[in-house]
Amino acid sequence: MSRVSEVFTAWLRERGLRKTPERMGILDAIYSRDDHFDAETLFRDLLKNGMHVSRATVYNTLDLLMACNLIRRHQFESAHARFEKAYGSRQHDHLICMECHRVVEFCDPRLQHIQATMGSLLHFDIQHHSLTMYGQCLTDNCEFNPENN
Repeated sequence: MSRVSEVFTAWLRERGLRKTPERMGILDAIYSRDDHFDAETLFRDLLKNGMHVSRATVYNTLDLLMACNLIRRHQFESAHARFEKAYGSRQHDHLICMECHRVVEFCDPRLQHIQATMGSLLHFDIQHHSLTMYGQCLTDNCEFNPENN
């Protein structure tokens, strides 16, 4: 977490932006999570944990964190954007349950091979990719699993 704080602090300083307790608290809250979250959930969790912050500050800080590549924004099938930590994370892809909206991350080295092959064949310098697959989870804890009804 200290390295992430250093990156954000330096990024803010380079742009003449203030390092505020609210911004750093939001960063800390995000890097304490292990899930894909939306802005409203983050805002409610911050309030629940005693942090006095406005909704606008949360949204503005999310924009700053995306700009300095400390979080990634995903627009899965729902209307709400979801975010995840980006610093130090490896390339991964997502499976989304269309019923319970559970997000499962996976990494398959064959996709990296496909990316490298396609970049070479098409003379394209691929920086990153995003693959999201939608379906229905078959786990016991999915309330929408037909086998559980």
